[in-house]
Amino acid sequence: MEDINTVEIIGYFASIMVAISLMMKNIIWLRWLNFVGCTLFVIYGVFISAWPVAGMNAFVAGINIYHLIKIYRAKANPTAA
Repeated sequence: MEDINTVEIIGYFASIMVAISLMMKNIIWLRWLNFVGCTLFVIYGVFISAWPVAGMNAFVAGINIYHLIKIYRAKANPTAA
């Protein structure tokens, strides 16, 4: 059996994180875990020169951060919502 390299491990872990994130009922946990998974997919995509994978996951990671900022700002200032 061939050894699994570090890049493959990053890819598998990214897949697991995204899959787990989609099972979350709490939107904050979903966004954080999905962000971690997307970030790992960006790293994976860059290492294997799969620019569509890296680009799309960077975009989704940005969307997650945008929504997390909105959520945390709404919690910090509940009268502004």
